[in-house]
This record gives sequence, C-alpha cells and structure tokens, in this order.
Amino acid sequence: MAQLLTDAEIQERTKVLSGWTVEGSKLQITRTFKNFIQAIEFVNKLVEPAESAGHHPDIEISYNKVKITLTTHDAGGLTQADFDVAQAISQIN
Repeated sequence: MAQLLTDAEIQERTKVLSGWTVEGSKLQITRTFKNFIQAIEFVNKLVEPAESAGHHPDIEISYNKVKITLTTHDAGGLTQADFDVAQAISQIN
C-alpha cells in the first residue's frame, strides 16, 4: 500500500502545482473551457496518463467545467501517486 504524505509534505508538493488545492484528504483543480466539446476533449486526454500511472482521478463535468479530484482511496489520503498524476494532468492543454 502507498505511504500517506505528512501535512508538511503535502504543503510542499502543492506549492509547485499551479491551480491545485487541498480539500481535506483530496487534491483538486477545476479547469474551465470554451464549451462542452473542449471540456470532453480535455477529459479524453486524461486517460493515457491515468492508465500509465495506474492511478485514476475522480472527474466531474458540468458543461465547460471539469473538476478533477485525486486521492489514494486504499491509503485513505494523499500519496506521492496523487501528486505525480496531478503533475501529468497539469501539463495537458
């Protein structure tokens, strides 16, 4: 099982992720697009990095907004895997 990060480690890692916030034991970002089609295109681009990492985000779509939430469910909080996937997602346009 993955090792939970300490609060200090979470704060340190969050500093380098633009737009991401920590809400309880979850790492979150909401991206806004021009329209629904662009939002769905973005979500489709999430598949490869999530599959490669074997770590999948929770995704909410509301027209042109996509909310991504990461947490390591089996560890009960945030692990390095969450931050690795967040970094990969941050590089997607």
